[in-house]
Parts: sequence; structure tokens; C-alpha cells
Amino acid sequence: MGLLALLWGSSFLWIKLALTGLSPMQIAVTRCALGAVVVLVLCYSQRHRLPTDRTVWGHLVFAAFFGNALPFVLFAVGERTVDTGIAGVLNATTPLWALLIGIVIGSERGNLGPVRLGGLLLGFLGTLLIFAPWEKAGVASWDALAILGAALSYAVSYAYIGRKISGRGTAPIALSAAQLLTATGLTAVAVPVGGLQPVNLNATALIAVGILGVFGTGFAFALNYRLIADEGATNATTVGYLLPVVSVLLGAVALGEQITLRVIAGMVVVLIGVGMTRWQRKPVLVPVEPVPAMAAKI
Repeated sequence: MGLLALLWGSSFLWIKLALTGLSPMQIAVTRCALGAVVVLVLCYSQRHRLPTDRTVWGHLVFAAFFGNALPFVLFAVGERTVDTGIAGVLNATTPLWALLIGIVIGSERGNLGPVRLGGLLLGFLGTLLIFAPWEKAGVASWDALAILGAALSYAVSYAYIGRKISGRGTAPIALSAAQLLTATGLTAVAVPVGGLQPVNLNATALIAVGILGVFGTGFAFALNYRLIADEGATNATTVGYLLPVVSVLLGAVALGEQITLRVIAGMVVVLIGVGMTRWQRKPVLVPVEPVPAMAAKI
């Protein structure tokens, strides 16, 4: 879990460094392609095969667009001006968007208590605290909204995968490989539209996008699959609490980004809100008196 948090949490740093020589679209397509190669190798080494059902591939187009292609581009667009630490904190709002989507489509309405609803409101208040549109030093901008849009895009993908793709008999790592392969195709098609800007290739950008694709995307996908298999989906989601902490610390240490008390406070509020939205009421076990032997026979 710690390794996965480091890989995912450091992705924002690698995106920032890759932007020194590549455009957002070029970063996205390279990241998808390298990640797809890694997961495909792991998939076939474990003797899993990609899905053959055309319906599943049709669903994967939607999942790959909102789960990889779109957010990968939006994160790179946003980090042109937004600090890596703030990007990581805004990414932590994904569970809040997921719950909101669940309420809208009806999958969470029967399981929405005052604690979860309060967590949803608290989480978005923390996001507002981070944006601070009332202050000149706030991060409210189109680039920051792009990162928030990426977090929303992740939530749309999770909801869709849960309804249309999961539990159809295909191994999760095979689905991950197919999704990244589809995302590579989608971003490659879009390169002529937004990825033909002149590039200033340098060693820093090439190394950063290589690490981002191979480790931050490929191996991170595989590790997440292994973590879910070993610890269960609920325990695996705990890694989400570590990502903003990693991104904030790496941004401060590696890039000298300023950590303001307002951003830290906003991060804490968001994480508390996310924790409250995951609260589940445990069923109350009522002791039952044993049935007398004679009554049991009757």
C-alpha cells in the first residue's frame, strides 16, 4: 500500500517535470502506451487473456475515456500553473464525486445517512477552502478546475465500471490491460487535434514521462489489482488518504513549492469528509434465545 501511494502520489511530480518538454496530449498518450505495455506483459505472464466480448470492449471505450484519456490530459493541462501538491489534494475529491454520482443515479440513496451526507458537504467545503476564490492568493483558475474535472472524470469511470464491466468473468488485470490499450488508441487519435505543438525534448521530460508511464501507470495498475485481491476493495481504498500527503511533500521537497496553512487545512477537511462518506453502519446483532428441544420437534 505504501509503494502504491508513492507511485500514484508521485505522478503529479512526474507530470510537472514532463511538461518541461512535452504537451499535455503528448504526455497522456505516452503515459497510456507505456502503462498498457507493462500491464499487457503482466496479464499474459499470468496466463490471462483480454476480453473477447464486443459488448465489453464497447463499455471499455467509455471507461477508458473517462478513466484514463480525459483525466490524464486534464491533469497535465492543470499542472501547467497549479502546484503538484494542490493537484494531489484536488485528486482526493474523487470519492466525493463518486458518492454524488451514486446519489444522482440512485445507487447510494438507500445507504445515505446523516454522517455520509455531512461528509459530502464537508469535503466540498474543504475544496472551496483550497480554491479560496475570495483571496488573491487562492488557486481558483481554469487550470485548477481542469484538475477538479479530472477527479470528477475518475468518479464517472468508477461508477460506470461498477455497473457495466465488473463481475463479468474477466480477470481484473485483463480488464485493466484492455482499458489502458483502449485509452492509448483514444489519445493517439486525439494527438493531431491537441498534441502537435512544438516540443522541447530534454532528458528531464523524457525520464519523467517514462517513469510516469511505466511505474505511475503500468505497475501502479497492477499493484492496485494485487492490493484489492489481497486486502479487499474496502481496505484498498485507504491508499487514497496517502496520495495528497505524498504529492504535497514531494512538491515541497523536489520543487520547493510553498505549503500554506490554508491548503493544509483544506486537505485535512477534504480527507475527513472523504472518511465520513465511507462510513457504513454495522448491523446490530440481536441475541436469539435457543429453542427448547420439545418446541423444536413440534
